[in-house]
Amino acid sequence: MKYVSTRGGIEPLEFQDAVMMGLADDGGLIVPRDIPDLSDRLDDWGEIDYPELAFEVIRLFATDIPSDDLRDLIDRSYGEVFDPGVAPISPVGEMFVMELWHGPTMSFKDVALQLLGNVFEYILARRSGKLNILAATSGDTGSAAICGVRGRRGIHIFVMHPAGRVSPIQERQMTSVLDDNVHNIAIDGSFDDCQRIMKTLACDLEFKQACSLGAVNSVNWARVLAQMVYYFHGAFELQRRTGAETIRVCVPTGNFGNILAGWYAMQMGAPISQFVLATNENDILARFFNSGVYSLGQVHQTLAPAMDIQVASNFERYLYHKVDCDSDRLRSLMEQFAQTGRLEIECDLPGTVDSAIEAGAADTDDILSAIRRCYESYGYLIDPHTACGYSVVGTLVPVGAGGADASEPTLCIATAHPAKFPQAIEQATGRDLARHPAIDSLADLPTRCEKIANDARAVGDFIVRTIN
Repeated sequence: MKYVSTRGGIEPLEFQDAVMMGLADDGGLIVPRDIPDLSDRLDDWGEIDYPELAFEVIRLFATDIPSDDLRDLIDRSYGEVFDPGVAPISPVGEMFVMELWHGPTMSFKDVALQLLGNVFEYILARRSGKLNILAATSGDTGSAAICGVRGRRGIHIFVMHPAGRVSPIQERQMTSVLDDNVHNIAIDGSFDDCQRIMKTLACDLEFKQACSLGAVNSVNWARVLAQMVYYFHGAFELQRRTGAETIRVCVPTGNFGNILAGWYAMQMGAPISQFVLATNENDILARFFNSGVYSLGQVHQTLAPAMDIQVASNFERYLYHKVDCDSDRLRSLMEQFAQTGRLEIECDLPGTVDSAIEAGAADTDDILSAIRRCYESYGYLIDPHTACGYSVVGTLVPVGAGGADASEPTLCIATAHPAKFPQAIEQATGRDLARHPAIDSLADLPTRCEKIANDARAVGDFIVRTIN
């Protein structure tokens, strides 16, 4: 498998080189040159366990890693660290919820970042290299990335978060890790500012090469690849339970990486008929899929802070495929967006950019109502991000109603353990229900974090001082 940039400015890469490059050197995002059609293999995959399924999917894209080595990487990534499993599914009323929060930081980001940490270490050991990771987080990526690489030889990680704009627990999960190779940075700004700084430094090729700079955000293709697996897993599991031929999947998303992984799985043949994209009040993606217009708005602080994003970094990958992999057109659209904060493409149908993706947004009242309703009706707690999805799918695709394939099962992606957001849970239910021993233990731990101005040069100088 070869990899290219959405903007057409790099030579084709092997998988390991794509992982190490992170953000493409031409400022674009790395994508596979071809998307394999797996339709003829799905019958053989329906009964295998999660690690074996991960091996079957990932080996098609990581063709420069020997099979035995790849199996070992996957077994170490998805073994004891996930309990009781990587992606268990619970029935909740007439829907199903895929719990992706059984990893070490209780976030769906663990599914990709446990693997990526092992892949980084594998590549560096064979190349005798060093890597300095620069990451931006709106909440869960930071702690999951830190957990994936803390203490690893040859790796330093620098994680930027918007000061005061992640939940207190998310902040403590990051800043209480005191390993020498972990460096937390609080930026005076929004997540979009953190992401802009990351991309600015990654596009400075002299700085990137001098500092051996890499990425763990979902701009790194390996993140998206690892997440594809649980969409196959979820579809196969619901087929076994319900006998349905295809399923519908609801995905809460801010940076478009999670739903993009599912979209790729669908293109490869996963038995998924449709996605429901759910945002919070930062609804740039919902507006795009309902109008064809992608336009910046003001960043709102919400109960679902990991989705408080306006510029969705993975959107460029989707747009590249939407314009038939035409790098010139893609580059023109992204330049237009950079200059004006707006781009537009034609809808396939009136009010529909993609018939495979319905989209909606949930506000604060919707989130609280979804948490309360889910708990009172089914005794099941969901976090605010998952509540966005639960609310939107209930509005757009009423389960049991007539019309669009009402008999088709709906799978809702649960992105974080509710104990990470106790204030929102208590606000919704009036009770202190969201507890977990691992979260409670954070309260008295010492923390370390560097406060840095909202400026790429200041962050770059800190990195240089730290690694030299």
